[in-house]
Amino acid sequence: MKALIFAAGLGERMRPLTDTTPKPLLRVGGKPLIVWHLEKLAAIGIRDVVINTSWLAHQFSETLGDGRIWGLRLHFCYEGPTPLETGGGVWNALTLLEYNEMSTPFIAVNGDIWTDYDFARLPRDIADDAHLVLVDNPEHNPGGDFALQSDGHVASEGASRLTFAGIGVYRARLFDQWLDVIGENPDSTASPPRFKLAPLLRAAMQRGRVRGEHHRGRWTDVGTPERLAELDRQLGSANDQDS
Repeated sequence: MKALIFAAGLGERMRPLTDTTPKPLLRVGGKPLIVWHLEKLAAIGIRDVVINTSWLAHQFSETLGDGRIWGLRLHFCYEGPTPLETGGGVWNALTLLEYNEMSTPFIAVNGDIWTDYDFARLPRDIADDAHLVLVDNPEHNPGGDFALQSDGHVASEGASRLTFAGIGVYRARLFDQWLDVIGENPDSTASPPRFKLAPLLRAAMQRGRVRGEHHRGRWTDVGTPERLAELDRQLGSANDQDS
């Protein structure tokens, strides 16, 4: 099983911090955000991790090296100066994820989140097209994203919507008919194409092909300097208590 970390965003809401540093490389709790993910992935036995890059891409290899320090093999997938969005990012990385008809599912994680979610809970195999981790709605996303049903299926709409945590397990067949879902436009017909993942997930939900789980622990979308500073303060306090 391999993993993909989304790290190609421009980090515009994090300016001026991201003027000189990509958002996933900003430090929190004493280490870059992305390193928290790398450590979790290594702990569950993942050995190959694809990292998609765009803004200040060279800093990722300079900071992380080849991944050997964590027992990983890192594969950097440069998207060009304009990020390909989440859907295009996965599509562009499928070769590095070694997709074929018999390929195993892969993990994908947003590089700009922090969580205490235990990656060991992620399923290693799924019969559906996707398995999503959902969390309670934060203040900046009060309406949520998707609804987790009592049987474990995830729907686009529902009475009790939760927020997508940016952690999921996917089968590459989710992308088999991606252009039919996205439709032709200047971005989707470019090479490589640029499109969001959410429409593909919603289409799979309509087919009953997405399941999920509710993580009730800690989770932060590190989308602003203020959230980064607060998370760093919380993690620093926790480390002080442990020492």
